[in-house]
Amino acid sequence: MKFRSPSILARALHGFFTDYLPIQRAMSPHTLQSYRDSLKLLLQFAAGKRQDPSGLTVEQLSVERITTFLNHLEIGRKNQSCTRNIRLSAIHSFFRYLGGQFPEYLAQVQRVLDIPFKRGNKRQVQYLEFSEIQAVLRAIDRSTHDGRRDFCLLNLMFNTGARVSEIVGIRAADLRLTSPASVLLRGKGRRERICPLWPETAQLLNIHLEENGFDPTRPEVIFRNHCGAPLTRFGVRVILRKYIQRATQHAPTLKTKRLHPHCMRHSTAVYLLRAGIDLSTIAHWLGHASPNTTNIYLSVDMEAKREALAKIKPLVRANRRQHAWRRNPDLLAWLESL
Repeated sequence: MKFRSPSILARALHGFFTDYLPIQRAMSPHTLQSYRDSLKLLLQFAAGKRQDPSGLTVEQLSVERITTFLNHLEIGRKNQSCTRNIRLSAIHSFFRYLGGQFPEYLAQVQRVLDIPFKRGNKRQVQYLEFSEIQAVLRAIDRSTHDGRRDFCLLNLMFNTGARVSEIVGIRAADLRLTSPASVLLRGKGRRERICPLWPETAQLLNIHLEENGFDPTRPEVIFRNHCGAPLTRFGVRVILRKYIQRATQHAPTLKTKRLHPHCMRHSTAVYLLRAGIDLSTIAHWLGHASPNTTNIYLSVDMEAKREALAKIKPLVRANRRQHAWRRNPDLLAWLESL
């Protein structure tokens, strides 16, 4: 039985995922999975229903086909521009590697790299006011095992401003619960940082470890589901959504917000900003690679905007008589008087 030798595309993909990303670039498993999903979608789309994706050639991944694929993501799969750009970023990275390994495709590679990223509408950053966070925490029934776990989880999220992936990856050995209490977080790009804990949060974690029988010296994931498996990001989303729905009875403003676990991170940043913490410290607290990322919170803090507005004198004073509408036949004259 004869085996078909792997195509150039198959060899390039193998080298890209087994050597270039994990070894040469030392990319995290999350990045590898994201790139894998992006290129898998591209190959399935390019092959269609009649062809085996393993039989594709580099020539078939033309600029036209890749552009059609990106349009399919937005129209057919209803993806946002940011998701489209993530997929394109993975495609760009693969084609750069392809061009370095197989120079005969450099012309095609350059055309693919010229496919531009798409600008999208930036949504307003959503966060919870302090009163809303308190309403969510009060909605938790702490008489149950799950309730105590969830109360500890959400308190820790607000205390640290950690990403969901960082929270679900916390292990017992990462905690230092003696004064001064702290937790070791592993963020993007395998960057580690230590975040301080309030004494109240440390006490909740201590109770959580004792109740679940975790050894503080062992690398055991501390937040688990009913089956004993580590909580996932989706599990945290479900937990937060449940308590937000309960809390809307006492905090109706929650109904108008698009809330997800990352909003707790935004809430921590805004809370620190209002407490007078400088942006550089907040950037280190949140694990931002660049302090420029933290600047977005300057634009979302409505309380700070109202305080700034109150300190500024208005240019004109309201005069109801002057601006009141009258049956003036000369409409332009009235507009000029405003």
